[in-house]
Amino acid sequence: WFESDDYLVWWSPDPRMVLFPEKLKISKSTKKILKDDCFKVTFNQSFDEVVDCCAKVKRFGQNGTWITDGLKKAYNLLHKEGHAFSVEVWKDFELVGGLYGIDLGDIFCGESMFSKENNASKIGFIHLIKELNKNGYKLIDCQVPSAHLKSLGAEEISRKQFLNYLT
Repeated sequence: WFESDDYLVWWSPDPRMVLFPEKLKISKSTKKILKDDCFKVTFNQSFDEVVDCCAKVKRFGQNGTWITDGLKKAYNLLHKEGHAFSVEVWKDFELVGGLYGIDLGDIFCGESMFSKENNASKIGFIHLIKELNKNGYKLIDCQVPSAHLKSLGAEEISRKQFLNYLT
C-alpha cells in the first residue's frame, strides 16, 4: 500500500482477513436482491473503469486514495498479462459497482471495490465467490477486517497461515 508513487511499502497485516469460498454467507435480504436480478454482473469487461471508480470513491475515515497513477499502470499491466481481473456490476447499462484484484490461480487477492448503489459491490463480490468456488479456489484475500466482510463469512487467519496458503 502506498499514498504516492515515490515510496512503495509492502504491507502484510497480521491477522489477515480471508474468505474461504465454501463459507460464503448470504443473508435473506441479499438472496432476495439476487433473485430480483436487478443487477447484471460481468467479468473483465471494464477493468480500467473499475479501477478508476475505486480510486474516486469516498471512503469513511480516509483522505484521498492509495490508487495512484503508478498503481493504476501496474494493475493495468497485470491485467493485460492475465494476472489481474475485475468484476463489474451494471444497472440499466451503467456501471454501479465492482472490484478488482490479483488472480494467483487458486487464490484471489482483492485490491479494492466500489459501489455507487446500495448492494452493488456486495452482489459483485458474491458472484465472484461463487465463480471462484466452482473453479476450486482455496481462498479470497480480503486483507483487513471489516464488519461487511465478516457478515459474508470472512474470517481472520494469522499471517503465517496466510503465507502457507500462498506457498
